[in-house]
Amino acid sequence: MPPRATRKAKTKEYPAIWLQCAGCSGCSVALLNAVSPTAKNVIVDQVVPGSHVSLKFHPTVMAGSGEMALSMTEAPAAPPSGYLLIVEGAVPTAHKRFGAVGEKEGQPLDMAGKVRELARNAMAVIAIGTCSSFGGIPAAEPNPTGCKPVTEILKEAGITTPVINIPGCPPHPDWFVGTVASLLLFGLPQAQELDVVRRPKRFFGRLIHENCPRRADFEAGKFARKVGEPGCLYELGCRGPITSADCPERMFNAAVNWCIKAGSPCMGCVEPEFPDVVSPLYRKTEEKDLPCIRLTAEGTLRAVKRPAAVES
Repeated sequence: MPPRATRKAKTKEYPAIWLQCAGCSGCSVALLNAVSPTAKNVIVDQVVPGSHVSLKFHPTVMAGSGEMALSMTEAPAAPPSGYLLIVEGAVPTAHKRFGAVGEKEGQPLDMAGKVRELARNAMAVIAIGTCSSFGGIPAAEPNPTGCKPVTEILKEAGITTPVINIPGCPPHPDWFVGTVASLLLFGLPQAQELDVVRRPKRFFGRLIHENCPRRADFEAGKFARKVGEPGCLYELGCRGPITSADCPERMFNAAVNWCIKAGSPCMGCVEPEFPDVVSPLYRKTEEKDLPCIRLTAEGTLRAVKRPAAVES
């Protein structure tokens, strides 16, 4: 009797291109330090059974270089199932020489042009890190390189590809892996699943202040007067009351620690106004210092517009 025929399940491939623009590569380092799943699991294995993210280009982790490597960023005119574009770092716009992903025939391939080229046919764009999501440190005043967030670059070019912002300086690897897994399982997020600045609510839906382990000290009026003292860190410039993220529950470095547990005030690094408006970091938050923070209908504090004094 012939052996029973076995049928191998077909794995659906999702090509992904990771561009690094103006930044410090900290977002890539954060992902490489992911614990469960590990970076190897994300790149090599199936994050979701039957679906595999095929990372075609990442200048930090790939072995190839030069024009051969850059050829992997050539976007197909009509991809059969689309591909993911992941952008790390803010996008310089003041001059091509301020930010190039490489050279082709001796000419620089500017970051802004490459982002626009690849975003047009992508199934979605994931802006990883605060620099890519909101401009971050590269776009801080005086911003001589004209850095802008991905959403602004695409809006100016009339590109309507969906953008998901995963801010953080750096972001937690779970925020990225969870977002990718959700895309593979359920497709693009619905409008109600993202907040007003296009962050997934499952990770950025509640203020840090709501779940802070020092919240009881805040309620009791017990405030630390210097770093290292017990008590709420609000008087030392903690931005937890105006920062939305699940850092208190998730923590970093294999759930070992995070800013406030380590005795440091929250810096508000996942917010659109980091670092300009939330600076100086170790000064108490005053309403006059944060004119862009407003109470939303949902009862949370949100940055709605950067004041003219710090607009780029």
